[in-house]
Amino acid sequence: MITMDMLAKVRRMKMREKLTISEIAKRTGLARNFVKRWLNAPGDISPKYLRQSNMTKLSDYEETLFMALKVDAHRDKDGRRTARALFVQIRAQGYRGGCSAVTDFIRAWRSDSGKAVKAFVPLVFENGEAFQFDWSEEGMMVGGCFTRYSLRN
Repeated sequence: MITMDMLAKVRRMKMREKLTISEIAKRTGLARNFVKRWLNAPGDISPKYLRQSNMTKLSDYEETLFMALKVDAHRDKDGRRTARALFVQIRAQGYRGGCSAVTDFIRAWRSDSGKAVKAFVPLVFENGEAFQFDWSEEGMMVGGCFTRYSLRN
């Protein structure tokens, strides 16, 4: 790969120092054809790289993780599966990669899913704007599973 700094260096060697393409290739370690192509390119064109989507060990299991995270998003915080539990789940399905790839995927999913909702709460209120409220937590059986709910009054 060639960076913009390296491209500028190659152009300086050719224009200012009047070096040959072979000499530039020797000094920079780049191939002669590569140097020649970038020297013949118009000056306003910068190198562009097309990244290929690399298949990782986790690629086959991303859909499974995505669905599990979507399901867990509807559960209360205590009922959600940890990254370690999801790692064990896909490991049982044949995943042979490491746990850090799974945690990186989960962290990226959580940041993209909008979990971090930013809210503004004023600390100063006009007379009559602020009022007292109570937080309570109740539980109930739903489908044979005990679930806690936070009720706001």
